[in-house]
Amino acid sequence: MIRTHRAAAALLAVAALTTTASACASAEGAAAENRPAASKAAAAKSSTRLAVPKPTGDWAVGRDTLHLTDKERRDPWVPSAGARRLMASVFYPARRDGGHGARAPYISSKEAELLLKGIKLDKRFEPGLLSSVRTNARTGARPAPGRHPLIVLSPGFTLHRATLTTLAEELASHGYVVALLDHAYESFGTTFTGEGRTPGAGGGAARTLTCVACETIEGAPNDEAERKLLARAARNRAADISFVVDELTTPAKDGRQRSHRYAELIDPRRIGAAGHSLGGNAAAVAAGTDRRIRAAVNADGTFFAPVPQAGTRRPILMLGTREGHNPRADDATWPRTWQRLHGWKRWLTVADSGHFTFIDLPILGGQAGYTDPSAPLSGKRSGEITTRYTTAFFDRHLRGLPRPLLDGPSKENPEVAFHTP
Repeated sequence: MIRTHRAAAALLAVAALTTTASACASAEGAAAENRPAASKAAAAKSSTRLAVPKPTGDWAVGRDTLHLTDKERRDPWVPSAGARRLMASVFYPARRDGGHGARAPYISSKEAELLLKGIKLDKRFEPGLLSSVRTNARTGARPAPGRHPLIVLSPGFTLHRATLTTLAEELASHGYVVALLDHAYESFGTTFTGEGRTPGAGGGAARTLTCVACETIEGAPNDEAERKLLARAARNRAADISFVVDELTTPAKDGRQRSHRYAELIDPRRIGAAGHSLGGNAAAVAAGTDRRIRAAVNADGTFFAPVPQAGTRRPILMLGTREGHNPRADDATWPRTWQRLHGWKRWLTVADSGHFTFIDLPILGGQAGYTDPSAPLSGKRSGEITTRYTTAFFDRHLRGLPRPLLDGPSKENPEVAFHTP
């Protein structure tokens, strides 16, 4: 099977919360079985309280949760389920002068349980350590005045949207509205609530969907068939991103779905997309299929689906691992994509990083005292690099702000290399 897909399915970074796992995704499961001592240590630390880093922007952060249904499209993995469905956590800049509700939850116990079961660590790792992660966003927070740029975020394949919370909160604190998505049947477990409603608010049955797409892709007869399925998945996600843009930028009429109420907060002329792994590929594709999406970030994602010709002049940031995505690495889709891009572009790699450096899991693992020895960059630095470069990119291309961070190597970020093959 293709290495990128196996790495995503293994979720090495979550394993780092409980053991110093090998970076080789194909060996991770077997290695974990032979570390009972590490398992006991993990159990002993199950009472550790982990937290999403405090955002650095000027605004407080509010969060809402929406169940969205695209009635114009059938679900690509389970056609019998009917219309395509998404869960979206909407983060937005909020006033600091009160009006804040409770802290938003990170992930539910059920979703954490399914995540851990998916990586075969459910017998030795308490779901409560993940479900109790402390966030900074508040439910019911009063939005900041004015209209703000919109960023749509898509997570890696099999991963719950919560794994991009650090980036979402950081962007919101700098004045962006952020829609962080879960795509139906593409994660180990995502709870879908009553349509348009916040979890726990009542008024609709909740159902937890598991990763049917995993079974479909893992059942591919060869690597070429798997690539085609992953390319199809990236294009479907790009369509999801466009649908969410529609939902959030269309004004409400007669008290319809709550998603439409965000139109007054969003500047429809300033929209970007970003994602991790398959989500990064989808973001880049969306920039070529939807003219409203003016800039995109791909964090360590193989370009299974090529960027459409219309998107090759859009600003694109390619941010990846030094080992897996330097110009001489095995992933030929990065140099091929680079040659096709004719607009503003950057190809950056991060030393001592791993595939999950660009999401929350190394940050949380570091707080619990665990680091993957094959990706020794600290969780703290992982989060700082990801948020700084992504925020600078969107500041430059959606706000027109000068961001020298993107102009070349800096002493402040020695881990980051710029490539111009």
